[in-house]
Amino acid sequence: MRSYRRHRLLVPVLLCGLAVLAARPGSADEEYGTGPGTGGAESASGGLSAEVVRLYEEAAFATRQYETGRAEAEEQRAKARRAEELLDAQRQHIAALHEDLGRIARAQYRGSGGLPVAAQMILADSPDALMRGQHAFSQADLALNNAIDKSSRAEARLAADEARAAALWERLEKRNAQLAALKAGIEEKLASAREQLQGRADAAVAAGSCPGAVRLDQPATGFTSAWVAPVETYELSASYGSGGARWSNRHTGQDFAVPIGTPVRAVGAGRVVSVSCGGAFGIQVVLKHAGGYYTQYAHLSAVAVDQGELVEPGQWIGQSGTTGNSTGPHLHFEARVTPETGSAVNPVSWLDARGVSL
Repeated sequence: MRSYRRHRLLVPVLLCGLAVLAARPGSADEEYGTGPGTGGAESASGGLSAEVVRLYEEAAFATRQYETGRAEAEEQRAKARRAEELLDAQRQHIAALHEDLGRIARAQYRGSGGLPVAAQMILADSPDALMRGQHAFSQADLALNNAIDKSSRAEARLAADEARAAALWERLEKRNAQLAALKAGIEEKLASAREQLQGRADAAVAAGSCPGAVRLDQPATGFTSAWVAPVETYELSASYGSGGARWSNRHTGQDFAVPIGTPVRAVGAGRVVSVSCGGAFGIQVVLKHAGGYYTQYAHLSAVAVDQGELVEPGQWIGQSGTTGNSTGPHLHFEARVTPETGSAVNPVSWLDARGVSL
């Protein structure tokens, strides 16, 4: 008989350890604390701003979880392919065992001169012939039983491995579907809250009444540098000095393409010299920094600071939007030598000189 090496199927643990997201999105109408001195309309606006920030963070967390799940799924697919190769080896092993069963039967028949071993024993004409027949019968029976037993065990292992692999793969697909559904649900609520936030900002700008500061619950930043980018995650769009129909001369700042409601950060320590709304820049904040420089943050949907307030590097001063002369959600950022329009310098070079590379 042929000798076979047992192939064991290694079935890895899948995504059972993925934690269920602790924070679930609430209603966009829930109210959150907005700081002292705000009235009913401002309180509602502050609650909405906080809702957008909360959903923004939850969407980012859900996206990370989803991407982790996808990466683990890809890894599992590679392991599943290797496991399938082992299953194929097991199937080939079983096929070989079946061939052995047939070979044993054929060998018995040929070795007995065309007569079954049992018939030879009945027709034996001497005690020696009878003993030889009995021995041959025992050996053939043992070989046949061993082959059948080995084949049965291999088939049982194969069936168990295939069932286990199918069950684990089903759990993987189910978990990934849950993550995708959770992510989509959060993003749907976030889109609705962003739309409401922008609608209230547009209404305030149209009425010429700037909304009050919304005190957002900002997590600890832990910045070790004196200067940071005005938003955490972004794509650069219109650059300083570029031309376009929307500007009377040249673009005076650097645009950061970000969704509505994205927290906008002070690029460095400074003081709020103005908070205003209306005109081409919509809702905007201007900060004064050491050395006589100023930075402007425009087209906001909400502000989080008041005039005269001191700010630190990375502190949230508002939320991005698309108020004023804007064709889509983005932050317009300027570096200036005076607080007024017309004194802008290249903001990318200005930040780069302070260790911030965009």
